[in-house]
Order: sequence, then C-alpha cells, then structure tokens
Amino acid sequence: MSLLMQQLKETVSFIQKEFPSDAAVGIILGSGLGNFIEEIGIEKEIPYSAIPHFPVSTVKGHGGKLIYGTLSGKKVLVMSGRFHFYEGYTPIQVTYPIRVMKLLGVHTVLLSNAAGSVNPTYKVGDLMIINDHISFFSLNPLLGHNVEELGPRFPDMTEPYSKALIAKAINIAKAHNIEVKQGVYVGVTGPTFETKAEYRLIKAVGGDVVGMSTVQENIAAVHCGMQVFAMSVVTDIGIREDENVITHEEVLEAAKGAEPKLSLLFKELVGEI
Repeated sequence: MSLLMQQLKETVSFIQKEFPSDAAVGIILGSGLGNFIEEIGIEKEIPYSAIPHFPVSTVKGHGGKLIYGTLSGKKVLVMSGRFHFYEGYTPIQVTYPIRVMKLLGVHTVLLSNAAGSVNPTYKVGDLMIINDHISFFSLNPLLGHNVEELGPRFPDMTEPYSKALIAKAINIAKAHNIEVKQGVYVGVTGPTFETKAEYRLIKAVGGDVVGMSTVQENIAAVHCGMQVFAMSVVTDIGIREDENVITHEEVLEAAKGAEPKLSLLFKELVGEI
C-alpha cells in the first residue's frame, strides 16, 4: 500500500468514528463564502487541526473545519476553508480532502471560489458557472506515482465540470431571476495578483476569470470518478483603465456581497442531486 493510501485510510477511519459515512455531496467554500454554513443543519464539526494528516488553512477569509450535516434534505460534508498551493502545501496536500471525501462515499463535489475577471462583460459581484478550465499555470496534482486505487494514470478531462449539474444550476438561477455567467476559469499559483500583462495573456488564451484554487481539486475529483460543479464569484476586474490596485480585503467584501445568491443556488442544487 502506498504511503498516501495509508494516510488516507487513517484519516477516513478517524472521521468515521466522529460521524457516519452517508454524505453523498461534498462542498468546498472559497474566500469570503464561509457564512454559507449557516444554511446547514450542522450535526458535527471537526477542526482541521484535529484530523490526522489534514493540512490547516492559513488564509484570512477561510475557516478551518470539516462540517457534517444536512442541507436541502441531503447529508453533506462541507469544508469551511480550503488549502492552496501558495500556502506552501504540495498539490497532494491541496487535494487530500477531495480524496478523503471520495473514500467517505461522496460522489459529487460543489466548489466555490473568488476570482478576478478578464472578461469585459463581467462586473464585480457576478456569479460565473465554470464550464471548463485551463490548468497549465498550476502544477498538476497527479504528477508522480499514480495510485491505482484512486483512479487511472491518464484520466479524461473532456468534461471536467458536469454538464448535467450546470444545466440544473442554470434552471435554478432562472427560477429565481439570478443572472449567472458561464465561462473558463484559469488556475494560477498565486499569491500575487496578476500583472496587467498577465491579465492580458489570460484573456488571450481564452480565460474569463482567474484564481488561485479549484483546478487542482477538480483534477483530483475527476481522477477518482466524482462529478464536479464549480462557481466563481467575480470579486475584482483585472483589465481596466485605472491603476488596477487590488487588495484581499476588497476580494472578501465582494464575495460577501454575492454570497446570498451563491448560497441559494448551492442549496437548491444539492436538493436536486
């Protein structure tokens, strides 16, 4: 057995002693989106620091606990706070919780993030459903020895984000008169916000938004056969005429403003899974 599988099984065994393995849906909350947990009928919370082999979130705007509870009548497993490559974690550590969820029986993952826009039709506060991504600017989490128990050596990535879940989300948004965009997310390492030249490059290669998370999690989830839905909150505009100074505080504030709409969409989407 590989060291990774040994660690995963130890983590899963610990979690299973805390609550049942009956959650079919996993949710990972991004920057400024932690209030979503108020929608959940929480049955158990575990600090990341108490979970064997789990990293610990260090970023402002991220919580640091694994939550088990009920949302829209479904059992869910929620990460309040995620891990990022720029924090110094390896891609394997960043994606560790995805693999734990899989071994706990989760088959569908909902991801959220705060992102900067390079699409001139987007504005701060917009919600964008991710229908594809570009990962060339971040390290692939599947580099190195492939663990066959988790998935194949060469996973297909032609549908990284579930078309069926995207269709459901669009219908939910229409029913509530919530405008949603669809587009391509470009994953970068961070932690610097992009230069003006980098924003222009990201736009030129086909990106609509750019962020420092999600892509590695998606790859790991697809690798082990999970369905993925992901949504970005546009928290800043990368290509604009002014001096273009962006702060993390502004990002958190914008995410907070859009949170009620994202929470509604996630809540109803879980009900339809």
